[in-house]
Amino acid sequence: MLRLGDINGNPYVGVYCAASEVLAVLPDNVEPKVAKEMGRTLGVPVVSTSVAGSTVVGSLVAMNSNGVIVTNFAEQAELVRLPKELRVARMEEKINAAGNNILANDKAALVHPAASSYTVRMVEDVLGVEVKRGRVAGIETVGSACIATSKGVVCHPRTTEDELRELSDLFKVPASVATLNYGTPYLGACAVANSKGAYVGSRSTPIELGRLEDGLALY
Repeated sequence: MLRLGDINGNPYVGVYCAASEVLAVLPDNVEPKVAKEMGRTLGVPVVSTSVAGSTVVGSLVAMNSNGVIVTNFAEQAELVRLPKELRVARMEEKINAAGNNILANDKAALVHPAASSYTVRMVEDVLGVEVKRGRVAGIETVGSACIATSKGVVCHPRTTEDELRELSDLFKVPASVATLNYGTPYLGACAVANSKGAYVGSRSTPIELGRLEDGLALY
């Protein structure tokens, strides 16, 4: 299922929200109607919370079905809203905007090339996946440049064929390129998605939606 929408009037929904196969996390100032629509689109429960006192939850949170990684500025009162069965950890280094710097699905994770060895081990443990450092299309904030689910990876339009093959091998799903929000190349900022659906920024065109649907096998 695909649904167009905004978060508090902003089409860059991936900046504000994060999702996995089992959960969506939204800022606590989102209208209940929007939260309900996102939960229905993605087929998952929705948790509303701030992270580090901020509404840019998507930039600060990376997650898959096994766990959640948040910026080290996240407060305990915020984290207790997350399901207890998920492992939760803070990204304890300068590169701490977890959503921007980690791209993950249930098979693997790609992290900012400057991430420490400690962070790599932590991501492996919390998300329960193989982890590699790397760039995509020359971009180090890989979580903002791409979207990964258990069915596909869609990437910045300047991603090379070699990079697409490497991403496909790592995440164990097909990889392709796209744009959203009328030509924006930073896919992760423009949508939240899992294998069941995608909630996409309202400025996205029908052609862009078609490419996203194909890339994430949302049929």
